[in-house]
Amino acid sequence: MSELVASLDVPSRSSRWIGACRDFIGRRPLGAIGAGVIVLMFVAALAAPLIAPYDPVAVDFAAMLAPPSAEHWLGTDAFGRDVLSRLIYGSQTALVVGFGASLLGATIGALIGVASAYFGGRIDLFLQRIMDVLLSFPLIILALALVAILGNSIPNLIIAIMVPMIPRCALVIRSSALSIREMPYVDAARAAGFGHSRIILRHMLPNVMASYLVMLTAFLGQAILLEASLSFLGLGVQEPLPAWGLMLRGAAVEFAETAPWMAIFPGVAISLAVFAFNLFGDSLRDALDPRLRTQ
Repeated sequence: MSELVASLDVPSRSSRWIGACRDFIGRRPLGAIGAGVIVLMFVAALAAPLIAPYDPVAVDFAAMLAPPSAEHWLGTDAFGRDVLSRLIYGSQTALVVGFGASLLGATIGALIGVASAYFGGRIDLFLQRIMDVLLSFPLIILALALVAILGNSIPNLIIAIMVPMIPRCALVIRSSALSIREMPYVDAARAAGFGHSRIILRHMLPNVMASYLVMLTAFLGQAILLEASLSFLGLGVQEPLPAWGLMLRGAAVEFAETAPWMAIFPGVAISLAVFAFNLFGDSLRDALDPRLRTQ
């Protein structure tokens, strides 16, 4: 009997998801466009070996600086490498670094923010002073310093982009957790003798998930832009690994007039990715914020 009820409940759950997606698309078309671009990025990254027409690191000196044509749709670079193939494989680098840095930064920041709000007192004061010190450095400057110290590699690049995001998420999550700390169910959990870790993980963190998801999507666009900036400056991804910022660096001033496609298409890819995540993040914030949802 229980299996029959569960089987009958599946269509209702799927229909609710479909209805929520339709409502999101109808109410927030810009957010839906951003989500569509993000889905295309994921498809390109996952299916890169299948859809890329050429090997992204294969050098062809006979096709150096070839303009866009039927053979090379977006042209080639100074080493004869296909620009379209490098753009497709570059989405893998952008998503790996972007998701890795934003997920770690938002998660650590959320834990710090909730712990700071929950314990208060000296712990809150100590944690907030550390966050203030990190916030005193501009985002790009702190990332530059960290990647210069740690060295050039994708794990180090993720760490360098992650650290500046921690205090920004911690402050936002702390402001939400301060009001949750005063809720009756938190007092009831304390009175029942629950430990601090159980109260934080089971009663406070689930109630700041809306703010966490909004910060996560906002950080994704920033992380992709930071990765491209660091790679452009020579402190991020190194040759021959395809990356959008590295492709812009290869399209130096001497190729601006002779081969403008080397800079145009990577720049468009970076702009579309950042714009899509920002649009989706703003729409997600409007959908999850009850004050904006009622309006």
